[in-house]
Parts: sequence; C-alpha cells; structure tokens
Amino acid sequence: MPGPRRRRYSIAMDAPYLQRRYLLSFDTRHVGHIFTDVLVIGTGAAGLRAALAAAEHVDVLAITKGELRQSNTYEAQGGIAAALDGDDDVASHVDDTVACAAGIGDEQVIRRVISAGPEAVDEMIRWGLPVDTEAGRPALGREGGHSAARVVHVEGDRTGKHLAQTLIARAAACERIKVFENCYAVDLLTDEGAVVGAITFHPRYGLQMIRAKQTILAAGAAGMLWRETSNPPVATADAVAAAFRAGAVLADMEMMQFHPTTLYVAGATRALISEAVRGEGAHLLNRQGERFMAGCHERAELAPRDVVSRAIVSEMARGHSTHVFLDVRHIGAERFRERFPHISRLCDDFDLDVARDLIPVHPAAHYMIGGVRVDADGRSSLPGLWACGEAACTGLHGANRLASNSLLEALVLGKACGELAAAEAAAANARLSTSRIVSANPKSERTAMDLADIRNSLRSVMWRNAGIVRNGPRLSETKEIICFWGRYVLDKEFYDPAGWEVQNMLTASLLVADCAFRRVETRGVHYREDFPDPDDAWARHQTLRRSEQQLVVT
Repeated sequence: MPGPRRRRYSIAMDAPYLQRRYLLSFDTRHVGHIFTDVLVIGTGAAGLRAALAAAEHVDVLAITKGELRQSNTYEAQGGIAAALDGDDDVASHVDDTVACAAGIGDEQVIRRVISAGPEAVDEMIRWGLPVDTEAGRPALGREGGHSAARVVHVEGDRTGKHLAQTLIARAAACERIKVFENCYAVDLLTDEGAVVGAITFHPRYGLQMIRAKQTILAAGAAGMLWRETSNPPVATADAVAAAFRAGAVLADMEMMQFHPTTLYVAGATRALISEAVRGEGAHLLNRQGERFMAGCHERAELAPRDVVSRAIVSEMARGHSTHVFLDVRHIGAERFRERFPHISRLCDDFDLDVARDLIPVHPAAHYMIGGVRVDADGRSSLPGLWACGEAACTGLHGANRLASNSLLEALVLGKACGELAAAEAAAANARLSTSRIVSANPKSERTAMDLADIRNSLRSVMWRNAGIVRNGPRLSETKEIICFWGRYVLDKEFYDPAGWEVQNMLTASLLVADCAFRRVETRGVHYREDFPDPDDAWARHQTLRRSEQQLVVT
C-alpha cells in the first residue's frame, strides 16, 4: 500500500492554537536560570526510571507539577505484565499484544519491550519491590486480552503505589538526581529548532528557565480532558500540549483508552476497579441482573478493554441506566479482601459489602495511547527532546493497550530513553544553550471567560462527543465549540497553573477531536458509530505537527 500523503491544513478558526509559540511573554535575560545535563519532566515510573538510567552517567534534574505521589503510576492497581511462568512465554505475550494493537502495533517495539519484561521485573524486585508471591515465586494474575496469567502485583491491588515508592526511594538515594516537586513545566524552550530545556513555575521561586543539554518528557497523562476518568487531577495533558507548541510530531491523538470499570457513586470521584477483579472471576451484570459479556466476545469479561467498555455503554443505553454492576459475591469475601485490600476498603467507604452487594461500575478515560511520536529509543522529531511512558507514542500499544503493559513499557523504554539521552548529553560536542530567547505575545482585547466553567464544560463535551462512542457530526461540533472557547482563552496570558492547565486542555482536546474526526473507521479504542468497521486504508498511524500557523497532517 502506498504511504499516506502529507497534507497541510490552513485552519483559520484554529488560529489561537497555532499562532502562539509560548504561553507567556518573557526575556531569558530577566529570568533566573538553572542548568543541568538532563531534564526529566514527570516523575511517574517512566520519568523516574529514565532519571535513574541517565544519572549513571550525568547530572539529572527531575520535575513534577505536584507531589511525587500524584501520578498515574501511583494510582495503578493491576500490575506489571511479564512472561515469568513456565507455562507462559514471551512469544505468547507478544501475540496477545499484537492482537490487541488492532493492526497498527509496531512489532519490533513490541518484541523488544516484551522480551525485556522478565529482567525489568527482576530488577525491580532487586531494588526492593515487595511483589506478592506463591510458593516462593511471584504470584501472577490474569487480565483482559491476556491468554495466560502473567501480571505481577503487589499488595493485591496496590502495585503502582509500591512501584512508585521503590523508584522514589532509589532516586532519593542517587546523588546525581535532584527532584523538584510543585514545579510546573509551562513550555519547552527551543533554540533554532532544538529543545534546550523548559520554562517552569514554582510557587515559591516564580518563573525559572531550566537549561538542559537533553530533555525527556514523561508527563503524558490526559484523563482530565474527559468528565469521567480514573486519573488524578494533575492529568491535564500538559506535556503533549507543550510538545505541540514546540513543533514536535504527535501521533494517534484519537487513541484514548477507556477503562471499563470505575466505581460509580453519584457525586463521588470515580475510583478504579482493577481489571484483575474480572481476572479473578467477577461477572458484569446489567440492571436486570443478567450477564451480558458472554454474547459480546469469546473471552467474556476478559475481552480487551475497548470491547468491554462499549458493551457496558450499550447496556447502559439499552437499560436507560447510569451504570452496570460488578458481581464478586461468588468469589468469597475473605478471598476478595485478601486479593484486593484497597478495593475492599474503597467499597467499605461507600457502605458496599462485597459479600452481598453488587458493585456499581461505569467506564472512564484511563490511558492516552497517543502522544509525542518517538522512535524505539524515545527520540522525538525535535533535537534535544525525548519522550517515554504515557507521553510517548512508540507503537507498542497500536490502537489499544493490553492490560498492564503500561508499567512494563515505562520501565523498559524509560530506562532506554534515559541511557541514550545521557549519552547525548555526555558527548564531547554537547553544549548548554545560553542564547537569549524572547517571547512577546500581543495583549488580548477579548473578554475574559470563567476558567472553571470552561474546564468543566470542556470535560463534559469531550465525554459526550469524543468519548467511547463517536460520530462525525458530533466531533465536528466539538471542534467548533473548542475553537470558540480557544479564541477567548488561548489569547490570554495567565500566571498560575490553573490558567495554563485550561489552555493545555483546550489544545489537547482539539487535537483529539480533530484526529478522531479524520479517522473515518473503527479501530481499537477509536469507535465511530458512523464508520463501524476497520478500513485497511487506515491501518496506519496518524501524525500531526504545528508549523507556521498550519497543521501538517499525515
């Protein structure tokens, strides 16, 4: 099949998204500077593993917009997928990942990551990760899309918390790593097309320029673009939006994975109910108390996440219900509490007795598959910029992520990214940019809008029109709505994270809606009810970048 043609789009209505290079006006001569060899933006598993790898050779500064525990890694429940059991093998794990990727997975990257899985898990155990065991070996759970039990877990359903704590402790003990919490990366700093660091804001020190020989983006979480999400409040797509403004190539922005089961209690924040619960035998029931997944997929409740999410949405629509139910009663309360202590405590908090009550669940935005387009080593299209973890689009997940492959990816490719970025920073010709850089944005004459209202309304329209089920007219409407808001928000300068977050959310949401509108087929997590079948012409990645007030799309 011939390669896709490059197309340039001149989009007048999107001008606010394309005109401003930086969110702020500044002159680098008037702002304090910090210098480092490698800057890592984001401190989840990918960012910390990259920082640790880089710190074996050079000095590293890792920054996070909130506290270290505020990350998608920390909230992860299921575990780390790796072929450790004698009845399982790497080839089977590769096959499951390729099948889940729905035709656009990069098999070279898949084989590389899956093959490195056992060693990555062993390394974490050596570093102190207290994995659950059976008969002296790691206990393995099974999740959707997997043909075997291969998910390593900790404290039943607190794998992410313990993995984060293990990496945080390791980084704290490393003399070559400095970590700045509550340090917001406003924009990537560029000099003659290369990324040379970032413009950051700290509530105590104000604006600062961090100059780095190499910069790694590892802050890709974007769940807050949607009203329903399992992500923490910090997940506002900042890294992807900053990379877009800097001119980096992005890929597959339409591919957002929705988790089938978050606890649904009206008025409460959605809380993840791990897929491992279904791996232990839990059933999904509709409001009539009937199982419905057996008629949707041969693996029933253990079908890939996109299948389960759409089936739940269909049942909710058919029954005019706000949720369906997860039935764990037959598992036994004692066994359930032992295997899932965190989820059990969560249910207790809402007076749900797992021995006799059904658990109300609802799908929610969970994991951004798209992001900064990188090669197998994490290199972006911009010199000096790397990306890993949820910020990157490597091709590992294709159009749908296999459960628990995300922490595996973070460890394997985070390490590779950190090693190679450090090598570039340590090269004889590597230099820190000291060029004067000036940004001068015109003052806006338009009326200011209420940021909280825009944020809430944006999340609602994204959930309604660019969520699990999509169609052309609603996506087109969504783009128009976002562009209207953008004209009144993106033309302003704000001096606090709340304003920058809304600007980033508007930018990222437009990219999601635009890419979803143009992919006129159904593939993996991207479901178009007006184009319900896959189209071979779309068996490819979709990329875009910002260039001279145009979108360059392929």
